[in-house]
Amino acid sequence: MRPRIAQDEGQIGFHWVTPEGRPISLPDLAVGDEEPDRLVATHLEALDDALVIAAGRFGDVLGGGRRPTGPEREDLRELHRVLDRLCHEYAVALDRTGLVAEVRSGLIIGTAVLFSIRARQPLDLLGPAPLDGELDDPSLGVVGGFGEMTAVDPEKQWKGGRWIVRTETGQRYPLTLAMLLFDSSGTNKEASLQEHREALRSVMAGAAAADADPLAVACALDWLLYDWLMAHRDGPDSVAIEIPKGREADAALIVEAASVSVAARATFDPELLTVESRPPGLGVGRPPG
Repeated sequence: MRPRIAQDEGQIGFHWVTPEGRPISLPDLAVGDEEPDRLVATHLEALDDALVIAAGRFGDVLGGGRRPTGPEREDLRELHRVLDRLCHEYAVALDRTGLVAEVRSGLIIGTAVLFSIRARQPLDLLGPAPLDGELDDPSLGVVGGFGEMTAVDPEKQWKGGRWIVRTETGQRYPLTLAMLLFDSSGTNKEASLQEHREALRSVMAGAAAADADPLAVACALDWLLYDWLMAHRDGPDSVAIEIPKGREADAALIVEAASVSVAARATFDPELLTVESRPPGLGVGRPPG
């Protein structure tokens, strides 16, 4: 017998179980397995399937078309927790087995991150974005100035940063990567993308600092990752992510950033990474590969 994926009817997401039916995380399962690559690939495919189901079930709420009902709020909480756990399990499994994130994993994990963030938004579980409350409110019309990535605190890189427009008169307006890439003139797009990558890596590197605040780390990463992913959708009404040819390494960055964010939030939400405990024998089995 082989380990399998278990998912009850109506259950959001899935979890792995051993051949004996005991719930187990993907990393614990993959380490020591003769074919960890098959387990990891199966996990990714099942996560993709879970996203398709979630889109059909919660699409109008995740898209902002309406506010969730009372029962839906609980479902959204479960959705984000399951997706966060599955993304983290995938990243840790790659790290422990020496496997490398491929483009497809960046696309699927990226979409899962968008789902998680959109699920947390109406539940007020996102926390403040970097520089929240410190920027000027833009007026209607074209704003003249220079786009720049601005750190919250250069001495504490784990606090992150965000794009802003700095005007010649010293005002600072909020800016997004998508606006910088597609709505601004005179932008060096490759340099801007590289700055954004470096900002993500800076937060991840700083997350291990002794004085790092896990909530600030999570908020910083969530904002930078959300800003990146929104600028890399394949259409304005889509949550499908694109990774252009020649930028395949961005997949690993997306997977790692998602995992570090979840790990930071798990420090004050310890049940976030807990594999759901279910009696043996329940669930629909999907064997690896």
